[in-house]
Amino acid sequence: MIQPKRETSDVRLPSSITYDKRFLFNRELSWLEFNRRVLEEALDRSKPLLERLKFLSIFSTNLDEFFMIRVSALKEQILQGIDELSPDGMTPAEQLREIRKKLLPMLVEQSRCLMEEVLPGLEKNGLKIEGYENLTADEKNRINEYFLKQVFPILTPQAVDASHPFPYISNLSLNIGLMVEPRKESSLPNQIRHLFGQRRFARIKLPPTLPRLIPVEEGKRYILLDDLIAANISLLFPNVDTEQCYLFRVTRDADIEIREDEAGDLLRKIEYELHRRRFSFPVRLEIESEMPEEMVSYLTRSFALTENDVYRIEGIMNIPGLMELYSLDRPDLKEKPMTYFIPRILRKGTRSYFDILKSRDLLLHHPFTSYSTVTDFIDEAAEDEDVLAIKICLYRTGKDSPIISSLVEAVRNGKQVAALIELKARFDEENNIEWARHLESEGVHVIYGIRGLKTHSKVALVVRREGVGLKRYIHIATGNYNPSTSKIYTDIGLLTSDDEIGADVTDLFNFLTGYSYQPEYRQLLVAPINMRQKITELIRQEAKNARDGKPARIIIKINSLADVEMIKELYEASISGVRVDLIVRGICMLRPKLKGVSENINVISIVGRFLEHSRIFYFENAGKSRIYIGSADLMKRNLDHRVEVLTPIKSESLKEELKEILEIYLKDTAQARLLCSDGSYKRLRNLVRKENLFSAQDFFAERGY
Repeated sequence: MIQPKRETSDVRLPSSITYDKRFLFNRELSWLEFNRRVLEEALDRSKPLLERLKFLSIFSTNLDEFFMIRVSALKEQILQGIDELSPDGMTPAEQLREIRKKLLPMLVEQSRCLMEEVLPGLEKNGLKIEGYENLTADEKNRINEYFLKQVFPILTPQAVDASHPFPYISNLSLNIGLMVEPRKESSLPNQIRHLFGQRRFARIKLPPTLPRLIPVEEGKRYILLDDLIAANISLLFPNVDTEQCYLFRVTRDADIEIREDEAGDLLRKIEYELHRRRFSFPVRLEIESEMPEEMVSYLTRSFALTENDVYRIEGIMNIPGLMELYSLDRPDLKEKPMTYFIPRILRKGTRSYFDILKSRDLLLHHPFTSYSTVTDFIDEAAEDEDVLAIKICLYRTGKDSPIISSLVEAVRNGKQVAALIELKARFDEENNIEWARHLESEGVHVIYGIRGLKTHSKVALVVRREGVGLKRYIHIATGNYNPSTSKIYTDIGLLTSDDEIGADVTDLFNFLTGYSYQPEYRQLLVAPINMRQKITELIRQEAKNARDGKPARIIIKINSLADVEMIKELYEASISGVRVDLIVRGICMLRPKLKGVSENINVISIVGRFLEHSRIFYFENAGKSRIYIGSADLMKRNLDHRVEVLTPIKSESLKEELKEILEIYLKDTAQARLLCSDGSYKRLRNLVRKENLFSAQDFFAERGY
């Protein structure tokens, strides 16, 4: 691996690193660097044009969530007079200033990429977003007819005056703002003219039920819905002078805080909080860059925001609305279709999962391994006459999930089925409420989780009658039971019938459903019970092995590293001589390559076609390696405030397979970025010859690995 330049100053590790910027990056700014890497994928001219559009869209949706959750939390601290420092020692106000400073150039680059590269490139390939003024007379007539029949009846123009206060603007909705006033020469009766008053602000919400792109020539040319409305604005305001239309969009706080100790009915409480969330306070105002200052000031005051909360967008606003283009049948503008593989032992179709798992464990690596390996396992359990019970944790399941259908079928086949549905799964609360009610109506035992904890673990248990006894079959994974996202997320899953793991999973479900407390587990690491302690012990053992001259190495692949205690343990391991390789997709607060502290730590982030989501923990353990997979990142919320599960990989052959997967990721030079001690990321593809580029994701896709 290419090594970053090492920090030259010799730094000693103090007893506490909290609030010390020498050792910790800021969490929020680290997340922004992750989203910068997403933007870099869109800027990559070697990628197909619709893939570049997709990454521009992901960049925007990521930012929406960041403002709704993280920025809103910082603003709320300021509003409440809470001046709590971040772990790296920054106040909320300092963090907000730095967020804006880093974000503004990214937004400029995003708009430039869309308007100067992606859209012109699509136009050259026969896909164009047309301006209304460029349509022919016949096309205008046809598109105006569409407006009158499909759009006009839905629109509700809202003008503001003493009797019509500034309207409620829903979160993330796209809106047209304009100034209107009655025509002096119009034939309005005086009493109506008096009621209308003088020049005033009006707002029109773009209906979310309508597509953003209206076809002029299907599959080739489109017009923006907002452009079409603006062209027909006189129909919405007859006998009124209308000024130019401008788009704006507001982002609101979307975090839900549940006082579970006061919530007698958690489902109803969350439904109430979801309703309340619609009216939460604004945190960001996006406007078209051409909007006049008069209107900008009016909107800023109306939302009780400041100039620092306003983001002027060049070009087209709300890029995710353009993703309808991605659904077009244009394989020439997308990545090569993915081939999903099924493990050879499952291809014959003559042996059941239960027969196979009696003699061996199976490792699944999605999306390269088809997710049907999971849905077929649940489906077979639902149909098998010897299966007595199925228990499963559902965090995010997606729409039309076959797993839900299998659970319902299992109940109809007389099996006992229990599903823990996490109602507090952020932005999936409404979907999960709907699934919970559906499953309950079908006879599934539905549990909403542990009070005060989110259940984030990805575990399924099947209990089967075999001979005179019972046998347990388990699926433990790093990803949700969601066949849709399984095609775009990389995840690892284990299918096993190991007796000790099965006994642990039984205890886990009893803990989740019956509040029975199990202080120790035979094999599993379970948060918040023993996971922090066990991972700490594993890291410290590697440090001891290194000091004793024994083989010592740590490789950890996770989404986020933000737990200060764990970061300090990794620093201590590095000081002891342990080689530490971290593959961290998103937030990383650890500062690598500090001389005397973290010079043995390398950190890479891989952002590519698939969203890296697998969590793998490898410890050399003096030649007797220990490897775990599961749902947890190294964040305080995962280790202390969620139910998370890591399972050991016990099969020696599967250990070798997982070690090879990790080493392949560490060899990546095409999509990997190397974290430097100053917080910047170096793209490795810029440091090697083109013929030496290696993509781990492409390798896995070709091998079906």
